[in-house]
Amino acid sequence: MSRTYFGTDGIRGTVGQSPITPDFMLRLGHAVGRVLRKGGGRPTVLIGKDTRISGYMLESSLEAGFASAGVDVLLTGPLPTPGVAYLTRALRLDLGVVISASHNPFADNGIKFFSAKGEKLPDAWELAVEQALEEAPSWVDSANLGRARRLQDARGRYIEFCKNSFGSDLTLKGLKIVVDAANGAAYHVAPDVFHELGAEVISIGCSPDGFNINDGCGATAPAALVKAVKEHGAHYGVALDGDADRLQLVDAQGRLYNGDELLYVMVADRLNQGLRVPGAVGTLMTNMAVELALKSRDVEFVRAKVGDRYVLEELSARGWQLGGEGSGHLLALDKHTTGDGIVSALLVLQAISRTGRSLAEQLQGVDLFPQTLINVRLQAGQDWKSNGALAQAQAEVTAELASRGRVLIRASGTEPLLRVMVEASDASLARSCAERLVDAVRA
Repeated sequence: MSRTYFGTDGIRGTVGQSPITPDFMLRLGHAVGRVLRKGGGRPTVLIGKDTRISGYMLESSLEAGFASAGVDVLLTGPLPTPGVAYLTRALRLDLGVVISASHNPFADNGIKFFSAKGEKLPDAWELAVEQALEEAPSWVDSANLGRARRLQDARGRYIEFCKNSFGSDLTLKGLKIVVDAANGAAYHVAPDVFHELGAEVISIGCSPDGFNINDGCGATAPAALVKAVKEHGAHYGVALDGDADRLQLVDAQGRLYNGDELLYVMVADRLNQGLRVPGAVGTLMTNMAVELALKSRDVEFVRAKVGDRYVLEELSARGWQLGGEGSGHLLALDKHTTGDGIVSALLVLQAISRTGRSLAEQLQGVDLFPQTLINVRLQAGQDWKSNGALAQAQAEVTAELASRGRVLIRASGTEPLLRVMVEASDASLARSCAERLVDAVRA
C-alpha cells in the first residue's frame, strides 16, 4: 500500500487545501486514535504547535477527532517540536503530535508524530493510519469520549531539559548572544535557556503574531541574525527555524557556520574530553572537508540520504550518537531522541566554554571545499541513468578529482531536474568539472 498523505516528515501542505483542512484533521485524529486503541487501554496523546494562526483551528479539530475515538489529550500550546518529543517520553504518554510546517511560511502547516519513546514513527505505523482513514468512523459512546486538558508549565519543563544538556560545571557568563527564534515555537523558550545559563541575551524574532513565522528571520534567513550580532557587538548568534529543530550559528565577525561544521565541533569536543566516538553520520551533501577532518581523527564517517530522518535511521542502525545535515538538523542521541536546535547550540557553546577557544579556532584547519551545483532540466521521459556520455564523463571527473573532491548526481524529488554537484579543493576545478558533466547530460 502506497502512502497518500504522509511524506518524509509527516503531513504538510497549504492551509485550506487538502489535506490541511479542519475536516481532514478531525478524520486524522479519529484514525490515529483508533490505531492507538488497538494497543489496548485508554491512550493519552500530547499536542504541541508552533505560532501559525492556523494552529488554533487544526488543534481543535485534532482534539475532537481524538476525543471521538476515546483518546485523552494534553495540550501544551506553542512548544518546539523537540519539546513535544521530550515531554511525550518523560510523561510516559502514548503519542506526541506537533502542528507545524517547520521552516515553511505561515500559509502552510502540517502534522508530525512521535512515538511513546519520543522517536519518529516507522512507515508501517503511517500505513496503518492511512488504512484507518479509508475506513468508516467508529465513534465511541458518550461515557467513553476522550477528555482534554492543558498541560501546566510545559515550557518550563522543556527549558530545564535543555539546560541539563549543558555541562553542570560550565557557564555562559561573559558571552553576549543574539537569539533568533524565527517568530516560531521557541520564542518564549530559547532566550530563557541561554539567559539562565549565564549569557547576556538579545532577542530577535521572538514576537510572533500568527503570520510572521520564518518571515525574514530564523535559520532559513540568517541575514537578520548576522546584522544583529554586528550591531550589538555580540560574541555569537543563534538562529532557529519555526519549530526549533534546525540551527544556524554566527560569530562576532558575522561568519555563518553551517550544520556540517557544527557537527565536526560536536565530535571534536567529545574527542578532546577523551571520549570514544566510533563514527558520525552526515548526508550525501555533507562537505568533503568535514569527512576528511573526521577521518584524520579516526572517526568513521557514513553518508545517509538527504533528510534528518535518514540520518537518524543510520545512527540507530550503527549504535552511534552524532549526526546531522548542513541545513542545521543535528542529532546527539545521548542527549535527545530527535534533532533539537537549542540543545545543539548548547553542545557547540559547551565546546567553546570548555576550551576557551572561539568557534573559528575550533574549526581551524577544517576549510570547506567549494561546491558547484547546477540544475539541469530534464525532458519528459529522459533517462539520464542510461546516458553513456554522462557515465563516461563522471568516471573521468571522479578519477581526476581523486581525493581532492567528489561528484554527486541526483534527480530532484519534486521537479524535473537533475542536480549536478561537484565539490573540490579548488573552486575553479569544481566549476569546470560540473560544466563538463552538464554538457554530457545535454549532449
